[in-house]
Amino acid sequence: MRGEGSDADARAALGGFKRFPAWMWRNDVVLDFVTWLRAHNQRGGNPVGFYGLDLYSLFRSIEVVLEYLDEVDPEAARRARHRYGCFDHYGEDSQAYGYAATFAMDRTCEDAVVKQLHDLRMRAFDYARDDGEAFFAAEQNARLVKNAEEYYRTMFKGRVSSWNLRDTHMAETLESLARHLENGSRSKIVVWAHNSHLGDARATDMGRGGEHNLGQLVRERHGDEALLVGFSTYQGTVTAADDWDEPARVKRVNPGLDGSYEADFHALGMARFALFIDGNMPPVWRKPRLQRAIGVIYRPETERASHYFHANLARQFDVMIHFDTTRALQPLDPVTPPAGHEAPETYPTGK
Repeated sequence: MRGEGSDADARAALGGFKRFPAWMWRNDVVLDFVTWLRAHNQRGGNPVGFYGLDLYSLFRSIEVVLEYLDEVDPEAARRARHRYGCFDHYGEDSQAYGYAATFAMDRTCEDAVVKQLHDLRMRAFDYARDDGEAFFAAEQNARLVKNAEEYYRTMFKGRVSSWNLRDTHMAETLESLARHLENGSRSKIVVWAHNSHLGDARATDMGRGGEHNLGQLVRERHGDEALLVGFSTYQGTVTAADDWDEPARVKRVNPGLDGSYEADFHALGMARFALFIDGNMPPVWRKPRLQRAIGVIYRPETERASHYFHANLARQFDVMIHFDTTRALQPLDPVTPPAGHEAPETYPTGK
């Protein structure tokens, strides 16, 4: 997505984010950002792009590949439709495909998506010669289809394998984007994602459980050239769902638990601050402590079990930005307002 066009154009572009969790992108903050980005690019100089990184757009990415091939190579588009046709009887339910493929209820689409990506890359020179940006978008979407097929095929086999595949896809996309943007000098790229993807997994319970993430992979590849930035909050509101594929609503965030980084930051009595993690950081914050992770799902009634894990902040991030009280994202589509009261965290004793 480029930062160009009118405010209506920006809203229309965000209209592409229709599937869960749409509110992550179809919200007031992103709208303000792409509006600012458009104005920035119109002032001249090197343009700044806005690119996707995740792999939750299996069916939309198929459409993008087909739309591209319809324009540049109708015969190749016909072959691609035949290959991608193996997804047709799943509608747009990627999880249904994953369930069927995992439990051998049907043949998988693995061979078809691999062949389609291979064919597209074999014509890279011809396609990219006319419009390199358009070919790059088509190639990335074809690669996403291949990786998403594998992701949904493995998601019922266990969290670790599917999580690692997803974050590896993000890292591959980031490297592909960096190569694409090179024009005699290295480009600067800012990645916008949840803490669980950006903090180094080796410093958390995730890493001890066999999971890696984007932050770890970037650090391993780029070392000190990478700057990992995390965000935290003590209380406030958040836009989230009760469970996967359920509607978003505004929820109240429980105050940070005693013994957590969030509670320690709150005790400083500052509304917001940035903590640069260096040798001057208090020793107590160099040892593993509880840390909260709130994503597209938030379950305050089981918060200790659902959202807290142990992390070593000194090895997890380079900078931590804390907002003591945060407000929920305002989606461009209606959501349920917060209830007047939500039960405090009592897990596991019930007291």
